[in-house]
Order: sequence, then structure tokens, then C-alpha cells
Amino acid sequence: MLDILFLGTGASIPSRDRGMPCVAVRCGTDMVLFDCGEGTQRQMMMSPFSFMKVKGVFITHMHGDHFLGLPGLLQTMGLSGRKEKLSVCGPKGLSDCLSAVLSACEGDIGYDLHVTELEPGETIEFDGFTVSAFTTDHSMPSFGYKLSEKNSAGKFDKKKAAELGLRPGPDFSSLQGGRAVGNVTPDMVVGPPRPGCTLVYSGDTVPCRELSEAAAGADVLIHESTFSGNESKLAADHKHSTSVQAAEAAKECGCGTLFLIHISNRYENKGLIGEEAGHFFKNTVVPSDMDLYRVSKNSIRKI
Repeated sequence: MLDILFLGTGASIPSRDRGMPCVAVRCGTDMVLFDCGEGTQRQMMMSPFSFMKVKGVFITHMHGDHFLGLPGLLQTMGLSGRKEKLSVCGPKGLSDCLSAVLSACEGDIGYDLHVTELEPGETIEFDGFTVSAFTTDHSMPSFGYKLSEKNSAGKFDKKKAAELGLRPGPDFSSLQGGRAVGNVTPDMVVGPPRPGCTLVYSGDTVPCRELSEAAAGADVLIHESTFSGNESKLAADHKHSTSVQAAEAAKECGCGTLFLIHISNRYENKGLIGEEAGHFFKNTVVPSDMDLYRVSKNSIRKI
């Protein structure tokens, strides 16, 4: 199960209604951020999520609207007494950029900051999920990310276990832990592993093969939608996607739900973007800042 909090859904510059790009995803007790635009820490302070629980930050590229919230967030974590290691990952150039910004600011971070410049296909492990990087097609080196929830244990058949003469308590616990009890093996009373959810975050990009491959069969695709469908030339010129292109990608990939973010301020009515995409892909959502969704396999709801 994943909780997805849209902290910022705008593009380039903030507006009264939309902050800069940042999406928080929580799986169990671990949480990561995808991008960290200006104002992210304040958005988190107003949300039900705690920035102290963030285990990793994944930056898609080094344009300011995706990165400039990170230095302040890192310092605030230190001022708030963080001791736990934090991983910050992104494309080449991340380390130099972050070092330059932090060196211009006074004050120690006070915790282990682990900065990694990823290679395409590289995967970072967390307790309940992994995050993998893939190349996207933008105006500078850029990544998208795929979060894959780890499989959970199969369903335990208590009735069948009792029929085989096993007792609740130690017997049941042993079988659920993968250990045989007498002649009864786990596969006799435990179903097959239940697959976890997959989520793909596009970052800024034009439609590209790498994104399509990563998003194939994903439960959730969070795709940039900077422009409306009738401005495809403008989108191509600036290496961004339209609402229609995002919807076509979701349909082609067989995704479960499409969320559209990174929407230009030129569109006061976000309903236009949603309607355009909805003609091509029914399960399209245009979230507002601070919207929170819970995703499980074959189920999604706003909470």
C-alpha cells in the first residue's frame, strides 16, 4: 500500500494555488520525495506527513523549480535535530550543485547526508520498496523514477491449517515465517506472494521509449502535463509533454491511474487539462496541492 501526497503540482514558478514540483510517497514507515521545489518544507509542515520521516529525495534534474527547495529542507532537518542518514539522489551535476549551495549557507547539517549521482537503471533499496532511475528526454540531463513496492506474504489459510491439526500460536507463526511444522510445509497453507504496487514519476520530458518501458503495467503514472493538447509544438520546443501525450502514454502502457502535474500557470482552469486527457485515458486525475491518495493493488482512493 502506498500513500501519495502531492505537495507541489505547478511548473516553473509558483502561483497562489500551485507550489513547485514535489510528490511524497510513503510505504510502511519509509517515505521518499520525488523532486523538491521551492517551498517544499512549508508544504510538509502543513501536511499530515513529517519531513523528519523522509528517507530519500530523488531529484529528476537540476532546473530550479525541481531542486531549490532542497537546501532549506536539509538545513531545517538539521535544526530540528535529525540524526538519521538521508539519501539524496539524482543525475550528474547534483553533487556539485548541492555542494555549491550549501557551502554558501552557514550552519552544519548535523547528520549523514549521502549524495548519489545515479546511472540509468541503478536501484536504491528501502525497507519496503525500491526506487530505480531511468533516462528521460528533457533540455538537460534528466531522470524519471520507478518505485516498486516489495511483494507481501501470501494469504494464510487458517481453516486449512486447523484441518491439518495445527494449533493457533507457535504453529501458525512458524508456517507464516516460512518454516515447516511436522509434515506441513508453508506452501500447503500459505498462498502465493501478493505483488506490490508500482509507481512511475516522469519528471520533465517529452514522450520517450525509456518512460514507456518503465511505466508498462504500472499501477500509478505521475506524468508532467505542462501544456494542453493543442500546444504540442510549444511542448516539443521546450521539451515538455502535453495532457494528451501523457494520456496516450498511460493508455499505451496499460497503467492503472494517471496523475497529471507540472501544469503551467497559463491554465487557470485545471479542468481543461483533465478533460483533454480523459478523452484518451479515463482514469485521469489532476490533483491539487496537498491532495493525498492511498493506493493498493487494484484500488485507489482520496483520503
